[in-house]
Amino acid sequence: MEIRNRHQCFIIHDMIRNADAPKADTQISSGSLAEGLDLPGSDIDMMLVIYDVDVLRDVRNMKHSVKRTTLVMETDTDHPGFCRLRLIAGADGENDILTYEDLESTSKGLCLSLNKFVSKINNMIPQQQLSQHGPCLSDKGQNLDIAVCLRSKYLPYSTISWATRYRHQWPPNSTIDKIEQYGCLLVPIGPRTIPDCNILWRLSFSVAEKQLVHSFNFTQLLCYCLLKLMLKQIINTNKHVEGLLCSYFLKTALFWVSEKVDIDTFQISKLFVCFSHCLDKLISWVKKCYCPNYFIPVHNMFLGKVNSDNNTILLNVLYGIKCDGIDGLTKHLFPNDNGSLLGSNSEFSFIKLDFLFYRICSMSYMLDISQCLKTIMCIESLIKSKYATFIIEECKHHHAVKSQFAAQLLPPPTITSETYNIHKRYHRLLIDGTKTDAVSGWLLYASFYYVTGQYNVTLRITEYVLSRCSPGMLFIGCSTYSEEDKLDYRNKVHSKMTLNEKMRTATVGIVSYSQHSSLIPKELQLEVNDNPLHLSPTVMSHCLKFLCYHHLGNISKRQQALNDLYLTVKNKNFIYSDTLSNSLTILGVCFEISGDKDTAFQCYDYALQCNDVTCSSAAARKSKLLEI
Repeated sequence: MEIRNRHQCFIIHDMIRNADAPKADTQISSGSLAEGLDLPGSDIDMMLVIYDVDVLRDVRNMKHSVKRTTLVMETDTDHPGFCRLRLIAGADGENDILTYEDLESTSKGLCLSLNKFVSKINNMIPQQQLSQHGPCLSDKGQNLDIAVCLRSKYLPYSTISWATRYRHQWPPNSTIDKIEQYGCLLVPIGPRTIPDCNILWRLSFSVAEKQLVHSFNFTQLLCYCLLKLMLKQIINTNKHVEGLLCSYFLKTALFWVSEKVDIDTFQISKLFVCFSHCLDKLISWVKKCYCPNYFIPVHNMFLGKVNSDNNTILLNVLYGIKCDGIDGLTKHLFPNDNGSLLGSNSEFSFIKLDFLFYRICSMSYMLDISQCLKTIMCIESLIKSKYATFIIEECKHHHAVKSQFAAQLLPPPTITSETYNIHKRYHRLLIDGTKTDAVSGWLLYASFYYVTGQYNVTLRITEYVLSRCSPGMLFIGCSTYSEEDKLDYRNKVHSKMTLNEKMRTATVGIVSYSQHSSLIPKELQLEVNDNPLHLSPTVMSHCLKFLCYHHLGNISKRQQALNDLYLTVKNKNFIYSDTLSNSLTILGVCFEISGDKDTAFQCYDYALQCNDVTCSSAAARKSKLLEI
């Protein structure tokens, strides 16, 4: 059940993100986490598929009326598993994401350049603070990898035999049908053996592979875990063979074995037998220095990795694992005899699933109220159709997040009697928005009361928020969490609580104002002109207190609020690293309002030194001060 919950967790995450995302791209979760395995060190892997480009298998698949950039994939016989993407229509149209500048002239025609494509994508999303890491864009800690790619609705001709070749019972026909209907992805990375290749794109079957893993029975999943642990804790601890094998090779071995043997072989009582079949398959490949791709067997995935110069030592390591048997394997993988393949069944087994959800929690921002409300209706439909408690709670969290943004897309609230119905909508959405975590929704509620001039109510809410921001509260949305974070969380929650109750008890979230938010204080409107504004709950609370006392004319309390805000920023109290520049800008605004323009100038200067492109307002405010 826990594995299926992980599957569903990512499926729901993708569905909701894609429901409210611009039609320029589609997000697909990939990697072992999305496949249901949450092993130590697992990264978050995402595929971002560019929508406005058609990739055909054959020119004959092209429709007569072409409205988008259209490419045809031409496989390379010398490099199976790769293809050129040759332009056949479009490019440089009004809405085309690709232009002729992204193409490279070859003897075959104009082909899409890998380097130019990656460079363009990197320039399109600088606010994410991602850097290039191979074919992917990664965060600073390399805990999140995003592969931006293209999709073909057709499998390449080289895979046609895959669907029809002889196999036993696995994979089921329904899975094969889904894979054929989806097609494949094209990732901007060339063959290892040609380091300077700029026009050969790798054929990726990651969506197909996720479908295959989702069709695994429990023993197949356990076998997959054993293979990944073997790689990490035995093979890669030997410096002489470290890096020669990767988990993708091991998964491929499991695919081939699952296809060739009777599915009844995969029973718990025969787990080590199944593991041994995979190990034997791997040994046979290493002997020949040939690892056949599961979909394109003529594609040798060992090229550039395993060869006759290094396979002897690797074979010795693999033979050693085989000779040690099940007792030796268990001793290596679980030396303290307290390990578990898929998580503990103890009272705290729910913790792992909670933290997986907190890692993938992410915000998407919308500028259209009707689309936002459609997404909310979609989530409500999902809540009614699901039966697993955790997945229903996940949907409820997404519903609360979307409610926060829907509230900010309503017409600006006022205190006149004519806006009674609008106020009812605000309250309904903001009440639901308080269910995301302990504080962020309440801060948006405080902002509502501030912009309607109800300063005393705002002050009461900010005091409540500050009382909830106590040590040990968990920041949601981090890409990784420490053991201390998990211990603090365990001390605040228990297994009988729903996910929503746990989040409102033990977690805090960044307060996010959408671009042109109707709830942003007028003093901070410059901060949401170009980008959403993300702030620490403590920073926004002290800022609202400062602004309230400023309007109430209480100079002493205004000064105390400013001092508290200064100390919060200085000590980085509940300030997530990506919100530091915004926090410095907000501090500068408050100093400027108080009349201390010199300190305000320093704050804006420090904000700009953070090299965060989302703090463009700091540059504008600094320029205005220079003009004065």
